[in-house]
Amino acid sequence: MTSEALEPVLAGVRNFRDVGGLPTTDGRRVRHGVLYRSGHLARATAEDAEFLAGLGLRTVYDFRNEADQVLDGLDVALPGVRNVNIPLTDPAHGAEFWQLVREGAVELLRAELADGQAVLRMQASYRDIVRSRTAEHSRVLHDLAGGGVPVLMHCAAGKDRAGLSVAITLMALGVEREAIEADYLLSNDPHRRYPMHRGGANGQPGHSGGQKSIDPEVRELLKPFFDARVEYLAAAYATITEEWGDVDTYLRSGLRLSDETRAALRARLLD
Repeated sequence: MTSEALEPVLAGVRNFRDVGGLPTTDGRRVRHGVLYRSGHLARATAEDAEFLAGLGLRTVYDFRNEADQVLDGLDVALPGVRNVNIPLTDPAHGAEFWQLVREGAVELLRAELADGQAVLRMQASYRDIVRSRTAEHSRVLHDLAGGGVPVLMHCAAGKDRAGLSVAITLMALGVEREAIEADYLLSNDPHRRYPMHRGGANGQPGHSGGQKSIDPEVRELLKPFFDARVEYLAAAYATITEEWGDVDTYLRSGLRLSDETRAALRARLLD
């Protein structure tokens, strides 16, 4: 249900893709060349930057927090493109937790993550983003409706914060839920995933600091943090239902999207 029309393998940018081609409930499709997603751009090569500059982007949304930017670096500058940093809650965040990972503290990590606790932690993070970041997502969607496209949305790995932000954008466009889930799960493809290791200034795996081997049990315990899973996105949908009743009410009351704004958004991003 997604497009393979424009999906280069970039040397220094993981998880890049055009979200064009996804079907809406009223028979339309997301326009190609207007909505992209990826991991961070801090290590984009000169060739990567040239490719990205050729997309005609107007806006790059970076959903990383300050700690992420310190760890990986700032995005490369692309000529004529607005780089907008809107930090969102980091799934499985917490310096003390990642210090345990860095130290390979198997027993403590087992106590925190075994028996489905890691999955519950990820679901709680998605729920928190939906509940607490309505102003941020409202800002993004109003900007897109006002002409901030073509746009690239990213976080560190392009999986959770960017994945949820793209999903919310697609909800506003009326994209079918199954199509939203299918695009979200593409982040599990082997060539898109970030490697798991113990490097990095604050011990977070998946970044490009000094790489160290990781204990096999710790690797298994951490796996839910590196996966895109339907149950994570389902937790976001469930939160919308619990807090607002349905997606339309969430968009209207939670994100303050008027019918006129949604129509403008659809006019810009749908065929």
